[in-house]
Amino acid sequence: MTPEEVRAYCAAKPGAWPDQPWEDDLVYKVGPGERGKIFAFCGNGTTVGVKAARTRDEADEWLVRYPDDARVSAYIGRSGWNTLTTGGGIPDDELREAIDTSYELVVAGLPKKLRPAAE
Repeated sequence: MTPEEVRAYCAAKPGAWPDQPWEDDLVYKVGPGERGKIFAFCGNGTTVGVKAARTRDEADEWLVRYPDDARVSAYIGRSGWNTLTTGGGIPDDELREAIDTSYELVVAGLPKKLRPAAE
């Protein structure tokens, strides 16, 4: 996936919106304004950071399958976040699946009244 495709895919999620809370980091959030939660980090354009699984052990499956293109995300990796290389060895459909999983896990963690309506 190209960086543009990653951003477009993230933006197409129900209730998703882009934010730039740090200088060079574009993120996608879900949920209203100040209560919105990040589900994808699209910082430098060649990677996407996602909540890969509920636990670190489950998220480590990505590291085993794609040792050259997946790594534990800095600072938040212990919570199941991975950084995946785009345009590398991970097939596009699996990158989309990783974004889907991240979105679903983050939405599930929102209070019900803040979750976007299903389309």
